[in-house]
Amino acid sequence: MSDNKFENVKKYGEQCIKDEAEALFDLIPQIDDNFVKAVEMMIECRGKVIVTGVGKSGHIGAKIAATLSSTGTPAFFINPLDVYHGDLGVMTSDDVVLALSNSGQTDELLRFIPMVLHMNVPIIGMSGNEHSLLAKYSNCHIKVKVKKEACPLNLAPTSSTTAMLAMGDALAMTLMQVRHFKPRDFAQFHPGGELGRRLLTTAEDVMRTEELPVIPQDMHLGEAIIHVSKGKLGLGVSLEDGKVVGLITDGDIRRAMEKWQADFFNKTVSDIMTRDPKLVSPNTKISEIQHIMHTYKIHTVLVVDNDKRLLGIVDSYRASLMN
Repeated sequence: MSDNKFENVKKYGEQCIKDEAEALFDLIPQIDDNFVKAVEMMIECRGKVIVTGVGKSGHIGAKIAATLSSTGTPAFFINPLDVYHGDLGVMTSDDVVLALSNSGQTDELLRFIPMVLHMNVPIIGMSGNEHSLLAKYSNCHIKVKVKKEACPLNLAPTSSTTAMLAMGDALAMTLMQVRHFKPRDFAQFHPGGELGRRLLTTAEDVMRTEELPVIPQDMHLGEAIIHVSKGKLGLGVSLEDGKVVGLITDGDIRRAMEKWQADFFNKTVSDIMTRDPKLVSPNTKISEIQHIMHTYKIHTVLVVDNDKRLLGIVDSYRASLMN
């Protein structure tokens, strides 16, 4: 069998990506006042955003609904064909419908529209045809028009579905910024994911609280080496009346040995300790602790109460368990 039919495979793939990328850039001038109105309708919505569509538009709609829900806009997807079997009961006049159709003339979707209008539910239409029936009966219509599909026959929905998905993302991301949606908010919608674990887990959840390497300030460094080594954290913490006053690390000890050499054993912890170590409260999020460690190039932080009394230690290993 000849391999000639495969010689242009890379070119075909590249052309598809180029066509879809061009379709996305062509969306930018299509973001107009209707887009702004759609965002306003979704922000002011007291209920849910109900996303609907048929076929490929339905698949895109399900993804848009999931993105909206995970970024602070309550939403879910329903198939117009299912409303005839009871799903219409989930819709109220407090909701907003986001209806998707590339042509804007999809029969199954258009049969659903009168039911929505009868319930006085506002409609945001999204299609490639601003003169379609969907556009006509929508409170606002977002145009998502592409010059051609990436399909070499210009038949299979490719550029049009990519463009519709991107416009849905644009809505969701705009809503996030208008709502001032923060990482901690995202974590609440994704408690089981990596980001959720990092943003919801606190120092108190992971800190080491037993056998903390506490050493007095007047301890000679020769003895301090033993305590730091036994502590298995590579550090020692000095307290005064139970409050943190300093920290030494194995790195501090090595540098002191190089600096003082024979005189090293005459020195005490107070001679080399850091008097302003990084302290965090028990409710400090792991994400913030990781940021502190990265910014200051350190491997541990001390967990203290409001009076700077030592409660525990979080090292880079314990913090990394949330990644």
